Amino acid sequence: MAATSPPPSATVYARNLEERIKVPQLIESLTELFSEYGTIIDVVAKTNLKAKGQAFIVFDSVESAQKAIEEVQGFELFGKEMQLAFAKTRSDATVKRMGGEEEFESHKRRRLAEKDKKKAAEAAETAKLLKRANPSAPDSSSTARPIKASRGAGLKSSNPAGAAVIPDEYLPPNKILFVQNLPEGYDVESLTTIFGRYEGFREVRLVPGRTGIAFVEYESETGAIAAKETTAGMPLGGDAVIKVTYQRQ
Repeated sequence: MAATSPPPSATVYARNLEERIKVPQLIESLTELFSEYGTIIDVVAKTNLKAKGQAFIVFDSVESAQKAIEEVQGFELFGKEMQLAFAKTRSDATVKRMGGEEEFESHKRRRLAEKDKKKAAEAAETAKLLKRANPSAPDSSSTARPIKASRGAGLKSSNPAGAAVIPDEYLPPNKILFVQNLPEGYDVESLTTIFGRYEGFREVRLVPGRTGIAFVEYESETGAIAAKETTAGMPLGGDAVIKVTYQRQ
């Protein structure tokens, strides 16, 4: 079955770009080239390895994007022919411009959730490949002792069969957050001040006998996603930087 093309939108997706060109220079060149076809709201190009050679050009209208795709398709930029198409999703700039702040925040949360789910799926696939490549590893269903559910989420297991687990950073969205690296003295009240600002906050739970960690629960994934994206890496006095991930299910 042939893949269906994305519906027309105001955002052009460009790929097969020269990866050795620095991002500022690439953005400047794309802006100069595509500005002939309409008003450009934003040009986005990333530096991470998976996104290299790609960019998004956001116009103020679908018509401008359509015209740009038709006339620039195959244009040689820095020695490589560009491949253009409509972007699969609306850009942040378009949503913010057309829908206002509330719709933009909702759009951003959905995008971040999809990103987290994709990362989790990729990590799970990598774990499967590692297991296939090492068939001599103990089978967790037969030789390994089960890990008790009472263990703190995200705590490292000593079970050798659990080596190929999904890293904390790639866990799928969850309504419960696992917070680590908390400075001494941070209690339920102080953590509620930080995490209680987000939609659907329920409670903070400390772990008896353990310092530096806590669980924060929300009514749904929406609040947890917003809290995680905002608080992860937050400094809490001195050199302490908290780590915030989704609870391991």
